[in-house]
Amino acid sequence: MPANANLYALFASHFPADRSRCCMETQDGRYYSWDVVERASAKLSNLLASLDLQPGARIAVQVEKSPEALILYLASLRTGYVYLPLNTAYRHAEVDYFLQDAEPEVVICSPINFGWVSQLALKAGTHHVFTLDAPELDANTGSLLQCAFSFSDQFETVQSKPDDLAAILYTSGTTGCSKGAMLTHDNLASNAKILQQAWAWSKDDVLLHTLPLFHVHGLFVASHAALLSGSKMIFLAKFNAAQVLHYLPDTTVFMGVPTYYVRLMQEAGFGRDACRNMRLFISGSAPLLLDTFNEFAQRAGHTILERYGMSETTMLVSNPYDAARIGGTVGFPLAGVTVRVVKSDQSVCKTDEIGDIQVRGANVFKGYWRMPEKTAEEFTDDGFFRTGDVGKFDSKGYLSIVGRSKDLIISGGYNVYPREIESVIDEMPEVVESAVIGLPHAEFGEAVTAVLVLRAAAVLSEHTIITRLKNMIANFKVPKQVFIVDKLPRNAMGKVQKNLLRQQFENQ
Repeated sequence: MPANANLYALFASHFPADRSRCCMETQDGRYYSWDVVERASAKLSNLLASLDLQPGARIAVQVEKSPEALILYLASLRTGYVYLPLNTAYRHAEVDYFLQDAEPEVVICSPINFGWVSQLALKAGTHHVFTLDAPELDANTGSLLQCAFSFSDQFETVQSKPDDLAAILYTSGTTGCSKGAMLTHDNLASNAKILQQAWAWSKDDVLLHTLPLFHVHGLFVASHAALLSGSKMIFLAKFNAAQVLHYLPDTTVFMGVPTYYVRLMQEAGFGRDACRNMRLFISGSAPLLLDTFNEFAQRAGHTILERYGMSETTMLVSNPYDAARIGGTVGFPLAGVTVRVVKSDQSVCKTDEIGDIQVRGANVFKGYWRMPEKTAEEFTDDGFFRTGDVGKFDSKGYLSIVGRSKDLIISGGYNVYPREIESVIDEMPEVVESAVIGLPHAEFGEAVTAVLVLRAAAVLSEHTIITRLKNMIANFKVPKQVFIVDKLPRNAMGKVQKNLLRQQFENQ
């Protein structure tokens, strides 16, 4: 039988020989050994296997971050099912779309959301709905951990082929437009192995993990690197600057979005002494402002390593570990990844010439879930994926991202698609039309901003609009500012000129 391409099998082959060593430690003092992780994931695997699911069944998960949530992901891999993580901020309409589109056979949610999520799951044809851990609820609501308790703690990892699906990641919360990126075991395994080498991971590293688990950065970059290296994780439920400062002296690696670094530097005790045992700070998911890059280097005595990736490809490009890291760039293509910058006629751009970024490699996804036409559209005839980002290579080979050809805002590391927010705002009776743009923001990278045209005699305040939206869409999508104008600027074809709006409001 050929070697098992299952991603869990790869991780397990790198677990420490001494399984009593710590895999995860939480802020409340809980300690998860590698042995506990292996046996707990086996119990959950046996439970999932007992449900008699179809091959390739999707396991949709919207739960708060915890070691148990990561163990559930490992169990999904072990059983050969397809893991579908959902942002915990998603509300009713968003979750409804994902469940209808993905048709998961199992849905696992937070106890507080069990009522409405289970109704949506039933409507989508899901027969198995669990909470991850809900001891305070009646057993009939189904705590997955309680149900798994009686199962065996031994499980033979399912044999997977390299091209088998391991996960589906939806690229946004845009109802009707959101696309499920299909990632295979080989996509994820190849990228994890490349990053382990590129960033010089070892079993002696300690990762301070503060990122969410529904995102590429937290699940497929941070967690995978530690699991593949047999490295300990200090596993915090969320980013808290004071907590991070407390744990930094016991840490060697930290990954975050630019917002984290801005907030960390606001802590009075942050400085070189707190970073004395650190070897690597990594930033991604949003552009890192040059001012933040330079101030951090001065305060911490460490140069942040910025890299570039996306849901469809995981990591593509990275500043070097053992050479100069240049602020404002994302570095060089990773081993096994080909990156090119091309003009509209598909000819390759020269040095410092801006064009569309296209990529190819074992890490590049299999395609969009149930969207063969869209998948074909996003790939070139010679097999390169069109990222939708615009950039340039400098004379030393460093790549810089200068914009996005797709209408996308990245705020605090989260993707925000303007059309979704515009459609919600345009439904307000006082509004004629709206345009949503991203404006530079020191903490979030970009701030979601709405520009509105109101109906004659209508009165609508910024506070009222924001309050309404907070009850309708995920908080990270809610505009931080709202401007009222008489009309939106348009070109000869009638398209709203968002570049003019950005210029008009970027300093307000």
